Amino acid sequence: MTNPCNVVLEILGMLIGMGGWFCSLAATVMPQWLSLSTELMALESFEQGLWESCVFHEVVGTECRPYDTILGLDPTWMLARILMCLSDATCLLGLLLAIPAMSQINCCKSEEGRRTKRGLKITAAVFLCMAGLLVLAPVSYIAHDAVVKYFDETTPHVVSRSEFGDALFIGWAAGLLDIVAGVLFFTSCTDSRYSEPHMVYHHQRPDIRTVDGSRKRTEYV
Repeated sequence: MTNPCNVVLEILGMLIGMGGWFCSLAATVMPQWLSLSTELMALESFEQGLWESCVFHEVVGTECRPYDTILGLDPTWMLARILMCLSDATCLLGLLLAIPAMSQINCCKSEEGRRTKRGLKITAAVFLCMAGLLVLAPVSYIAHDAVVKYFDETTPHVVSRSEFGDALFIGWAAGLLDIVAGVLFFTSCTDSRYSEPHMVYHHQRPDIRTVDGSRKRTEYV
């Protein structure tokens, strides 16, 4: 019999993992990683992302331009690209592995099948936790670099400084959701042995009646 608590944990883990994957994918493609506005041109603001940079003007609108070459890109942004793409792929793979491992999927009902499901669920949880760490690393590093440059006393105050963009906050949310989903899948595996059916055998000792009507219990060694 399936444990209802494990079913709830699996469903929550799948929903939260899907939310984390969508947030990670959105942070990967969004150009709002860093935002830069100048006091001289208050109507314009510049935004920098992993794949393109954009200029926002209140009158003209938004104009984006992809980076011309990969070789001229800053190594930090190049590494952020790689880690974010790895995070997206790892999270998607973890979700795909978790689908056949869920208790609602009517397959692998044998003892060996239940062990396979548990192994798939643990593997999916590991992949989701890895995806969360992979997305938190570039987002946190770029945010840390922006903070260091913002409070750099050697930079003149007239020079504009970059601030956090919306993609950084979405990336933090994605990493947190991925890790929570992985923990939920891990938790649903801890009580799996109690959800498996067990057959209990009751041995009854036979009674033998004697001639006078009294009972005599036979014991087996």
